[in-house]
Amino acid sequence: MNVAVMASGSGTNLQALLDSEAQGTLGAHIRLVISNRSQAGALERARRLGREALHLSPSQFASEGEYVTRLLDLLAGHSIGLVCLAGYLKMLPAAVVNAYAGRVLNIHPAPLPRFGGPGMFGEHVHRAVLASGVSHSGPTVHFVDQHYDTGPIAAHTPVPVLPGDTPETLAARVLQAEHRLYPRVVAAVAAGRLRLADGQVIGQLDAE
Repeated sequence: MNVAVMASGSGTNLQALLDSEAQGTLGAHIRLVISNRSQAGALERARRLGREALHLSPSQFASEGEYVTRLLDLLAGHSIGLVCLAGYLKMLPAAVVNAYAGRVLNIHPAPLPRFGGPGMFGEHVHRAVLASGVSHSGPTVHFVDQHYDTGPIAAHTPVPVLPGDTPETLAARVLQAEHRLYPRVVAAVAAGRLRLADGQVIGQLDAE
C-alpha cells in the first residue's frame, strides 16, 4: 500500500513510520510527504531518504476548490491508498476526507475525545491534561472525519501522568509512545487487520 504522510512540523512521527518501513514491519511504502509549511523538518527528512516531498498549502491557491483538486490529483497520481496525518495542523477539506473515507488516519497526543478539538495541539494539550488531574494521558490514533479529533478511535496507548510532570516532561513520554503506536496502526490498516466499516472500527492491533 502506498502511503502519503502530511505533516506541519519536524516530522518525528514521519521518521517513526520511515524507520518501520526500513525494518520491514510497516507493510506499506511512504511514497509522498506533504507539508503546509515550506520549511517543515518533515520535508527535509523525506528528501534525505529520496522520497517525494512537497510544500502544498491552501494559501498558494486562489480558491479552496483549486487546492482540493491539486491535492486529490497528487494522491491519485501516486496511487495513495492511505493518508497519515502526523502533526498536521490544518483540517483536511471535506472533499478529501470523503474521497478517502476510512483511509485517513491521525495521531493525537492525548486521550480522545476529552482532550481534542480546535486549539488542542502541542503544549496546549499537555497543559489541559495536567490541569484536569487525570492519572493517564497517551496518544490516540483515529480515523479522520470532517471535524477536529472526532473520528472513530483506532487505538490508544495509556501513558501515566507522574507527580511533578510539566507539559514538557509529559510531552516527551507521550511522544515516545506515539512513535511506537503509529507504525503499528498503519501496519494493521495496510494489512487489512484494522479497518473502518459503517463508522465502526473493525479488528485490532497485534500485540506489541
